[in-house]
Amino acid sequence: MLEKIKADLKEALKSGNSFKVGTLRYVLSAVHNAEIDKGKGSKLTEEELATLLQKQAKQRKESIEAYRKGDRSDLVEKEEKELEIIESYLPEQLSEEEIKKIVGEAIKQVGASGPQDMGKVMGALMPKVKGRADGSLVSRLVKEQLA
Repeated sequence: MLEKIKADLKEALKSGNSFKVGTLRYVLSAVHNAEIDKGKGSKLTEEELATLLQKQAKQRKESIEAYRKGDRSDLVEKEEKELEIIESYLPEQLSEEEIKKIVGEAIKQVGASGPQDMGKVMGALMPKVKGRADGSLVSRLVKEQLA
């Protein structure tokens, strides 16, 4: 995944796509900082890279929401373009129906009986959907099924 981002950066530089260049440089900077935080000479695994990209995408979504409330359509458009670029590197996201099915399996697996068991369900569920589903959506679906 990281090699594809670097290759796409080179391609964007050659084609003169300054917006994409800026977005990819920002992503690579975030990757570099995460590798520094991880420790000397450490590289991010594919899963860690997917988590980092998911975090970047979430930041863009939150910014879009805030800019819409502030009636800043120019900034909304910029953030949406960045989000589109970042999401193109994320693994295929699970549909809501697929998540519901996995949530049902996790509830059976841990023997959950109500909302008080949400922590157990989320603990069993998140490793299965990590990088392929938004955590807030998963949380909402778990709450619905446990209610």
